[in-house]
Amino acid sequence: MRITMCKTEYEPNPIGIDVLKPRLFWRLEAEERGVKQQAYQVLVSSSQDKLDQDEADCWDSGKVESRSSVHVTYEGQPLQSQREYWWKVRVWDNRGREAWSEPAYWTMGILTRGEWKAKWIGRKPQLGPGASTDLQPCPYLRKSFEVRSAVRRAVVYATALGLFRLSVNGREIGHLFAPGWTDYDTRVQVHAFDMTDSLRQGENAFGVMLGDGWYSGTVGFLGSRVYGERPFLLLQASIEYEDGSRELVVSDGSWRVSEGPLRYSDMIMGETYDARLELDGWDRPGYNAASWETPDIRAGYNGLLTARMEPPIRITETVKPISIRKTEAGSYIYDMGQNMVGWTEVGASGARGTRITLSHAEMLNPDGTLYLENLRLASQQDHYVLRGEGEERYEPHFTFHGFRYVELIGYPGEPDLTTITGKVIHSDTPAAGSLETSDPMVNKLYANITWGQRGNFLSVPTDCPQRDERLGWTGDAQIFARTASYNMDVSRFFTKYMQDIIDCQQPSGAFADVAPDAGWIRYKMWSTRLNWFAPDNAGWGDAGVIIPWTLYLMYGDTRMLETHYEAMTRWVDYLEANSDGLIRPDYANYGDWLSIQADTPNEVLATAYFAYSAKLMGRIAGTLGRTEDQRRYEALFDNIAAAFRGEFASGDGFIRGDTQTVYVLALQFGLLTDSLKAHAVRRLTANIREKGDRLSTGFLGVGYLLPALTDSGELDVAYKLLTQEAFPSWMYSIKHGATTIWERWDGWTEENGFQTPQMNSFNHYSLGSVGEWMFRYMAGIEADPAEPGFRHIRIRPRPGGRLTHVHASYESLYGTIGVKWELANAGELRLEIDVPANATATVHVPGSQARVDGNDASKPGEGCEWLGEQDGDGNRNRDKGAMFRVGSGRYVFTSAFAPLAVNP
Repeated sequence: MRITMCKTEYEPNPIGIDVLKPRLFWRLEAEERGVKQQAYQVLVSSSQDKLDQDEADCWDSGKVESRSSVHVTYEGQPLQSQREYWWKVRVWDNRGREAWSEPAYWTMGILTRGEWKAKWIGRKPQLGPGASTDLQPCPYLRKSFEVRSAVRRAVVYATALGLFRLSVNGREIGHLFAPGWTDYDTRVQVHAFDMTDSLRQGENAFGVMLGDGWYSGTVGFLGSRVYGERPFLLLQASIEYEDGSRELVVSDGSWRVSEGPLRYSDMIMGETYDARLELDGWDRPGYNAASWETPDIRAGYNGLLTARMEPPIRITETVKPISIRKTEAGSYIYDMGQNMVGWTEVGASGARGTRITLSHAEMLNPDGTLYLENLRLASQQDHYVLRGEGEERYEPHFTFHGFRYVELIGYPGEPDLTTITGKVIHSDTPAAGSLETSDPMVNKLYANITWGQRGNFLSVPTDCPQRDERLGWTGDAQIFARTASYNMDVSRFFTKYMQDIIDCQQPSGAFADVAPDAGWIRYKMWSTRLNWFAPDNAGWGDAGVIIPWTLYLMYGDTRMLETHYEAMTRWVDYLEANSDGLIRPDYANYGDWLSIQADTPNEVLATAYFAYSAKLMGRIAGTLGRTEDQRRYEALFDNIAAAFRGEFASGDGFIRGDTQTVYVLALQFGLLTDSLKAHAVRRLTANIREKGDRLSTGFLGVGYLLPALTDSGELDVAYKLLTQEAFPSWMYSIKHGATTIWERWDGWTEENGFQTPQMNSFNHYSLGSVGEWMFRYMAGIEADPAEPGFRHIRIRPRPGGRLTHVHASYESLYGTIGVKWELANAGELRLEIDVPANATATVHVPGSQARVDGNDASKPGEGCEWLGEQDGDGNRNRDKGAMFRVGSGRYVFTSAFAPLAVNP
């Protein structure tokens, strides 16, 4: 038995946190079956030396009889600002063994406002001749300081109103696009970095580049300078010497500031970099900054300074182009082979003053030129002016693009496939899921879903990475949250995003459509062009309840529920107060966004989501032990469901609107009686058949479509929709070269070409919410609300369609869950599963004559208990099977199985 993957607040060895009761996580690993933790003991010390001696001067939990190995709350001495805390855990298992983990640590950030001695500094406004009122040069700031003796530990705490890139003695430390996007009027995130190894005795230097970012740059179509006029830096470094003394280096009036080669760098408008203006050695010791300016000092900041919650943004992959073509104009167009988000690095040598332009686009026009119309007012162009001194390399700093194609303009010489390199950037949410099937088209669909997530998870879940929008739409986020959680570890990403949602909750209790707000509410209320005056939007505001519940299911995070419980109750109270007989009004602006020839009535959709939020609030209240609230919300749900049936449903199962989405939501949210349910399923499947086995759902219906069909005994219909290749379908875009999920089903069609460029992104994750079904149903890896976070796993694969095998895995907090099912020609199903240590699973083996590791089902062997046979759920008896309860380990099941008819 081994103890691995020690984490604090979901992160290995985090620096500068501000959680006063942090949660600890660890993982058991063992080869044997049925291994469980019986007890644990956590030791927390103020130094590694003390921990090595088992001197727990901060906390000794004692031996705790418990299986808990995630979300174990620190209960020791009060944590102190900027201190280190070292910890390890001892585990006893059910086989009488014990093992210690390796040491882990966390450090606390600056916990009180009074400890901040730094000032906000920036560059004074440039109002002289030639000064731009739109795109402004990025400030360069530097500070020399002395280190007088050997350093034990040095930590720098930095944030910005805007973006910053920090270097110490010429070595860049930190993350891209720091400190991330928040509503700056409310809070800004402080990043902490250990810089001990970057310091030397004698003179040292800080160098900082500031970017406008979301603060003073362009924020989608909301304009520029949404939060402020220009960027500012706040930096405080604490240097602890070996002799025990400490010194601070802070941002203040002693710093120097200048402009430099970065003429502008804007999220939406691209970047210009003039290498002729480079400041050689500006971020290193010994540089002469006598000609630089004194900084502008901001009087203060009224928002909160909170520790970084989100995962860092990083370059996670490099991509080489697959082809190059010279145009008649003399430029060169590269195909990167993948629609991606980030930028391109270019290498060149040429005459001083030569201007190179890199222009980015997702698609090509029929004539082979870049398709730029869908960018609207965005400019995905980066300009580089050569210095003229040999080989030069350039990549941008504070901008990013969504693209597959790159046009290289003004290049000196003949470029080749090595001239440019694509850099993929996103919030570094580690891959959690893997999925591979016997069908290459299904595999491509899954790849497109994950690429769409990578391209749009950048500090917040954006709706698109290329045009002048890139906003954090809440409805898109909630419908995709479960898929996102299977694909990647989004625990910290959505923890931060939920805070964004809370920060812009309205006084009425309404959750917003967009988070961070960035002026969206004011913009839409003043825009006569949009005419979007709804005070709330169903499916968008409900994200404030759905996302916390999703994190609870996937990670067992009850603190998320506790922290935001009051905000969630305010939302449901708001919905109830703004309803008529529990029927919601029809004023929503978005509805089932971008459905295909299927107009779902707003009042039906809004009432269904109202019921769902009430239902989830009942479950949340029950989880938190709030039994009175649980009863209240359960009764509220029952009453809304009754009102829904009375207002919208007929005895024959007809629901107002008669769209796929109205039936899907009614079925999935549990709004119908058993008899009405059967009628609704028949109407739903008839609607699908009438459309030629094709879907018509938009953003809010698509994620529930295949689950509703499967749960209703229509697995064959679900598989037909999954693998349908005619328009509209997931496979239609793949047939036509898609490498990401498109915003619209009809973003491009053979008959009509491109849709309206006013809203036509080719990288948008929402319609990829089918990924949830692929994991939960097709592969059969499901969470259990009674033991969330996959402490207990429900494994129930649904073979069907034209698939003959599915291999899937999910990296849970407990370890890797694996499911592999394969169909043999002889009618045998082989199911191999892996359950991590300290977890258990209930396994449903479809078919008949089930065996375990070659043994009869009634005599399954070690670690496995036969629970009996189970009837099918309506899928023409193909879902009948044997039930087992298993402990950790690997198991191989076989059964006689008659597959569904192959989709022609």
